[in-house]
Amino acid sequence: MPEGDTIHRTAATLRTVLEHQPLERFEAPRVGGRPPAAGSRIDAVEARGKHLLIRFDDGAVLHTHMRMTGSWHTYRPGEPWQRHASRARVVIQTPSSVAVCFDAPVIELLDERGLARHPQLRALGPDLCAAEPDVDEALRRLDALDPATPIGVALLDQRVASGVGNVYRCEVLWACGADPFRPVARVEADLRRRLLGTAARMLRANLEGRRRRTVPEGLAVYDRAGRPCRRCGTTILTRRLGEQARSVWWCPACQTA
Repeated sequence: MPEGDTIHRTAATLRTVLEHQPLERFEAPRVGGRPPAAGSRIDAVEARGKHLLIRFDDGAVLHTHMRMTGSWHTYRPGEPWQRHASRARVVIQTPSSVAVCFDAPVIELLDERGLARHPQLRALGPDLCAAEPDVDEALRRLDALDPATPIGVALLDQRVASGVGNVYRCEVLWACGADPFRPVARVEADLRRRLLGTAARMLRANLEGRRRRTVPEGLAVYDRAGRPCRRCGTTILTRRLGEQARSVWWCPACQTA
């Protein structure tokens, strides 16, 4: 699943080709809601955690969430697409570019009122990709969780802080030496702050490049089961965690905090 850094990079790319351009063509097959009118201008492209919003000056707002399958591509008019047209969920064309969203499972057309009332978007915690994320608010939301929630589950809860996915969940816990399975109630206040601060730092550090890195070699523990920990040499383990049974990778020797 694309994480916050990927969506922010996507928004930055779309911003350069779409913002302030007149709309020539808009297609969103099988999507309800009022589409933007031809000739309207694209006001803004915005990332909120793992969600992407495209605003039009006639009040229409396109909301997309990539989940595991979706992606945005940009082309010049007339340029061949890299995927078959049947997989296109949204097509936005301006005089100079074509932006295509392929295979995204969540596509919605909203107005400003619907956007303000959207249950998922309203519930999002502070975006850790922001230049100055509100870590204090994220800590308050973390405190409000069931105290028995494992910290490795809490870090994926977008209501606490948005943008962290499974890669950063694993990498942040390793960087802070934190046990993924420890209940939130047993995670000290300074470690909670350090976890969220580290997540924000890692996400922002990867907003520019395409190959995600959290350590000089690449990634520390994610998808490295059976290989040595980059810090202590102990074999990295993996198992499922939480109701969604997402895999977590960790070092049993140095992640004990």
